[in-house]
Amino acid sequence: MSYRNLAELLDDATSRFVSVLSEIHAEGRTARVVLTGGTAGIALLERLAAAPLDWTRIEVFFGDERNVPVDHPDSNEGQARAVLLSKVPIPEDNIHGYGLNGGPMDAAVERYRQLVADGGFDIHLLGMGGEGHINSLFPHTAAVREREEMVVAVTDSPKPPAQRATLTLPAVQSADRVWLLVSGAEKAEAASHASDGVAAAEDWPVAGAVGQKETILFVTEDAAGPF
Repeated sequence: MSYRNLAELLDDATSRFVSVLSEIHAEGRTARVVLTGGTAGIALLERLAAAPLDWTRIEVFFGDERNVPVDHPDSNEGQARAVLLSKVPIPEDNIHGYGLNGGPMDAAVERYRQLVADGGFDIHLLGMGGEGHINSLFPHTAAVREREEMVVAVTDSPKPPAQRATLTLPAVQSADRVWLLVSGAEKAEAASHASDGVAAAEDWPVAGAVGQKETILFVTEDAAGPF
């Protein structure tokens, strides 16, 4: 879906998010949502802070995290708390962070594996880099080639900081709905591979971002062409 600008993209994504979660709540279920960072991702979280949602029935996960404490400026969880989670009545037990602190990551990764072992996310929000990376899954890396584990540690991220934990493609693909939020002309080539059905995920990780029921590419016009 193409939009003239980021504001229009965010308007539609926010409306759809509220609609989907309202339907889930009407079914008597608690929604399981994976949040993302990045410019468009954080802007969407800011919008959701004012949305009419029952946060007591929403469980929040994170697509990836840098190996830093949650109060570090680079922390995805920290950014989400600042713009959204600190502003809505969500129970602390509903916020599922990685618990990284700059030290060894193995225990935190294993704990998160157990936490998401059954997958079953309702919505997985994703941003995307200009080379097509999603979460901390970069082209031609062991993490993007992972086909068994739902969570892995990354020690050689080409984008600093090098150490991270991330949901893998199997975890992304376990979600009912995968929504990609893409804005900026520098992402046009990667965006073209998100839905062409030809690109290999090892080359363009975004090509592997496919939901069980729905995959939506929310893209601004500048990121939609010329490809």
